[in-house]
Amino acid sequence: MHLELPTTRLNSLKDFAKHYLMIVLSILTALGLEAWIEHAHHVHSAEAASTRIEAEIRSNLDAVDAALALDEQRAKRLAAIRNSLQQDFKTHLPEATIVQHIQAQVAAKNFNLNLKWPTLRHAAWDVAVADQSASWIDKARMHRYSAAYATQRDASTNLNVNLVLVMNGPRMIDMLTDLDSGDVQPREFLHVVGQMATMLDQAQQNLQSLHQYLQAALPTPAGTPAA
Repeated sequence: MHLELPTTRLNSLKDFAKHYLMIVLSILTALGLEAWIEHAHHVHSAEAASTRIEAEIRSNLDAVDAALALDEQRAKRLAAIRNSLQQDFKTHLPEATIVQHIQAQVAAKNFNLNLKWPTLRHAAWDVAVADQSASWIDKARMHRYSAAYATQRDASTNLNVNLVLVMNGPRMIDMLTDLDSGDVQPREFLHVVGQMATMLDQAQQNLQSLHQYLQAALPTPAGTPAA
């Protein structure tokens, strides 16, 4: 900021007051202009960050929906196999007959896990936090965004925990090996199928909860009741 010193003598208090007032007004104007420019920069940065974050959340939401659709199909197939085997055991069918039923279901390619978990991106959020543009986003939006990304992290963590608690990996591999060799144990097969079906159910519940948080983080379309 540059100040012009008086080039003429100040012969009276009135002249001094006028010049002093001009200096004060110049300083206030410069400070106000600087504050306005900084505020405009913050608003622009916040809007740009929000646009990137919401685009990323929409992308994650699409990935969650696609994973849910595939997992639901596989869960129904595994549940059908499990229920069929349970019925066979309840009716006390011979083990050889149950093995035939298992082989028929496997041959029809209805038996698989293939748990679908979406790739949950967070680069836009990380950038907004790193360059501090997130601090200029209004609080209501920030609460929704942070809840969505926190739920993403929790969902992935819960998946890993559930895999350890529910699934017995070596046992499933052994059972698949038995299937390939044609020497499957029906009750062992039922137990593994039950684990796989439970794992898919847990994954779907996590994804459904994540879907709600991601949807809530996005702006509500005009005319639509807020969640």
